[in-house]
Amino acid sequence: MALFDLSLDELRAYRSDSAAPDDFDAFWSTTLAETRAHDLDARFEPVDTGLTTVDVFDVTFNGFGGHPVKGWLTLPANAGGPLPLVVEFVGYGGGRGLAHEHLLWASTGRAHFLMDTRGQGSAWGAGGGTADPVGGAPSYPGFMTRGLDAPENYYYRRVFTDGVRAVEAARSHPATDASRTVVLGASQGGGITLAVGGLVPDLVAVAPDVPFLCDFPRATVLTDRHPYREIGLFLKTHRGRAADALRTLAYFDGVHFASRGTAPALFSTALEDQTCPPSTVYAAFNAWAHEDKAIEVYDFNDHEGGGPFQEAAKMRWLRAYA
Repeated sequence: MALFDLSLDELRAYRSDSAAPDDFDAFWSTTLAETRAHDLDARFEPVDTGLTTVDVFDVTFNGFGGHPVKGWLTLPANAGGPLPLVVEFVGYGGGRGLAHEHLLWASTGRAHFLMDTRGQGSAWGAGGGTADPVGGAPSYPGFMTRGLDAPENYYYRRVFTDGVRAVEAARSHPATDASRTVVLGASQGGGITLAVGGLVPDLVAVAPDVPFLCDFPRATVLTDRHPYREIGLFLKTHRGRAADALRTLAYFDGVHFASRGTAPALFSTALEDQTCPPSTVYAAFNAWAHEDKAIEVYDFNDHEGGGPFQEAAKMRWLRAYA
């Protein structure tokens, strides 16, 4: 697919038309307060992986509603002293997989916490282990329309809250240095990264790659690729409900979390990406509130983005922060 979105000059100037609800901050403050009424109860069980360069822990903590959420904590073997912490979120449809699949960040001398995504883990990779016990209104198969009837019911209210609690759980381990916490992820993981970056005020760095869940008013009409297309297919059946759907989605738009970001940020986008179009990524990047920000642009790539090149860019960039 050749370039299909705005030119690079237009992307640099682009601003989203998405408007934050008046009670956006109150909604999220209430959501997190309700969740923190439940004990975090983070548990770290050592795992015998056969790996000798890292120590791995099977983690369970209480996320939204006190529901159990899984994760992996991976540390450099026999590491001494509190370590800089990288908290990572997973792309759409994937789960935490197997522990030996996630060795990059511990190999840099950092603690690495990978959060499982509730209800996902069955579309690719090696699976997930976290159920989503909450039901929702009738929805097109997938996650984008689950609970779309109201922001209180929407699926990503639970996921974004889990993300905040994942940071809290990872920070509770004595091997991690809470004052040097980075969050990152790609695609859906990038969207969760933006949400956590807007909700957790004391991160040292944020790195969303080709982030999903941004600029819903544009994304839902610009691309016919899944997962955004799930919303269009829902509205194809539920005629006349587009305004209501966008009203709910406004509480979960990465653009609005970005405008509340308080840490340095490194974004990435790919100009041939039809899954997360570059204008939707730039909408969040241009809204990011912290002045220390940069974006890597991959001219001829689709949703794979920079892949290992972007991993190398993040390793170089993070040396200045954690």
